[in-house]
Amino acid sequence: MASALTCIVAIRIASPFPERSAVHAPYSSEAIKAHLVLSAETHGGYPLEADCAGKDSAEPALVFHEVDRALSFALDVSEGGNPESDGATWLHIGVHGVSARPDDDAVRGEDVALALCLADRAPAGGIVVSREVHAHASSDMSLRVFDHGWVEQSAHGPAIESLRVQRESRAPERQVIRFGAFELDASCFELRHDGMVIPVEPRTFDLIALLARNIDRTVTKDEIFQTIWEGRVVSDAALSSQVRSARRALGDDGLNQSIIATVHGRGFRLRSNSEDARSSAQRPATGESLSLPQTETPRPTVAVLPCANLDEDGRGAILAQGLTEDLINALSKNRWLRVITRSPTFALSRATDDISEIARKLGADYLVTGSIRRAGSRVRTTMQATDTRTMRCIWSEGFDREMRDIFELQEEISGLVSSRIATELGIEEQKKAARVPHTNLGAWELYQLGSAEFYRFTPESNRRCQELMRQAIREDPAFADPHSRLAYAMILEMVYFEAPIDAARMDEAARLAEQGVALDDQDANTFFSLGRVRLARREYNLAIDALEHAITLNPCHALSHCGLGDSLAYEECFDEAFSQFDHAIELSPHDPFRWAFMSYRSLAHLFAGQFEDSALWARRASQVPNAHYWARAHLVSALGHLGGAEQASTDSNLLLKTRPGFSRDFAEERLFFVKKRNQLETFLEGLGRAGIP
Repeated sequence: MASALTCIVAIRIASPFPERSAVHAPYSSEAIKAHLVLSAETHGGYPLEADCAGKDSAEPALVFHEVDRALSFALDVSEGGNPESDGATWLHIGVHGVSARPDDDAVRGEDVALALCLADRAPAGGIVVSREVHAHASSDMSLRVFDHGWVEQSAHGPAIESLRVQRESRAPERQVIRFGAFELDASCFELRHDGMVIPVEPRTFDLIALLARNIDRTVTKDEIFQTIWEGRVVSDAALSSQVRSARRALGDDGLNQSIIATVHGRGFRLRSNSEDARSSAQRPATGESLSLPQTETPRPTVAVLPCANLDEDGRGAILAQGLTEDLINALSKNRWLRVITRSPTFALSRATDDISEIARKLGADYLVTGSIRRAGSRVRTTMQATDTRTMRCIWSEGFDREMRDIFELQEEISGLVSSRIATELGIEEQKKAARVPHTNLGAWELYQLGSAEFYRFTPESNRRCQELMRQAIREDPAFADPHSRLAYAMILEMVYFEAPIDAARMDEAARLAEQGVALDDQDANTFFSLGRVRLARREYNLAIDALEHAITLNPCHALSHCGLGDSLAYEECFDEAFSQFDHAIELSPHDPFRWAFMSYRSLAHLFAGQFEDSALWARRASQVPNAHYWARAHLVSALGHLGGAEQASTDSNLLLKTRPGFSRDFAEERLFFVKKRNQLETFLEGLGRAGIP
């Protein structure tokens, strides 16, 4: 429909190569501004007067008295105004509408500021408009529309909804791209090899598509970041991870680079002459096991739906959207989960309220939903995880917080939710694996069954865990997790289950842990296992390095915080150790390993001479159903130092009943990984005072 709505088109001019001097760019900002003003005049627009534009007047702000003219100008500029050459200027376009005002002051500084906010949210070469602008556009515009979140107008004004738009009639440059026996169909987002569909994640597909559109040309890292991540700041590690996924989908590897070549210091190139490489790509490279994409080990898929904003004034919308995006990011750091990206979940959520239909269309095994309510300075967030097969809620929790810095609040809650959901989904996957007929077990089910045995903490279950992990590795040699879990199980067998302390077994565990890291060096769990193996080998500094890196990869990985706390305790960095234990328990209070979180903390307090705290945490640990008898041993030592003879005697008897023959000589032999002699003597002295022979 036609409209008299006045539109402000704000344009941010930025270069994808900010390190280059402006004089070397083929187009200066001033020249582009002049071109934009001339183009606007041909569409019936005019530049805003400088006194209305405010402090951002250096950026072009153009006024149109018809919505369709404003959108036509924005579309023409976005489609033709970005020269594709080094140093090319990229335009970010925002369009905001202003209704007629009684005082005839049609455009004000705050209107321009909001249009510039919309431009700031636009991707390079893209257009973001307010919903009101889209509502007043005529059907002749034939626009494709994508939800783009909420924008605050000012410190006191309500938030407005933004949309990203592009021309509907604008077809992709090439719907189908063929290279060798591969076919990439952009219209249905399919990668095929000899007609067989190869499953790839969306961002991996986009990377292959970008390389395929530029076959035999080196695509720079800057281009990839701009196209795949829309200019967002991400690490080189994120790019490396996507390149590995793309190579795996194409049957390539980083050693041979038969299909995707690395151009060091520049970027990546898809080779056109890869006929011979593809036939060899279907076979494992020498000394390497490589799964075909069609048989890649399945992982559960999780979709995070937009958090509902229950505030009447709409001001919680920004917090709700930010929390949703942060939660997607936090969950995706759990590499054993497939987390669906924001766009499809937001689009389907707008189309229907039926979550079972959303889950079906997304192919999600689990849905995460939630809501936000605000009352004064208080924020209440409630989150749930649902099994889509049964539509059963498997986890739900609420979090009450003071409204401080919005980013800190989103980061804290998303971290807690991510860690707790990961724990619950891990337990759920173990239960599902137990229901699979043994004749149909694949690597994933074998790994989950082995993990269930791992957490029983008995000698028999530990041996069953090791055997199941070896079966999973035989089933899928490229699956990193079984290598890491097997390495850790072998170490725990020596620490807790009285296996011989054998150097050859230590070496094998180290090789398995290192292989797990080599198979997936972006997984916190692989570095966690490597850190624990290194500690058992008395490589203390290397253990701390591995565990700190694990936390860098996934700050919400509770096991790594616990492992780092334990390692720091041997270095007598007690305050740092206690902080790590606190964080582990906060992140995953119902973790199947939680008795160890408390038991290791008890040992740290014991080494620090804080015997009351040691006894407190050891008693808590010993009350967890799957706790190992070593938690009771820590309690007995602490009570021995405290001098409570009656209580020490009671717990000593319980320890000896659980583990007949427990003695100080036995404890000294099994605590082979303790770094300092005085720490070991403190532990043994407490046992002696409590009556342990």
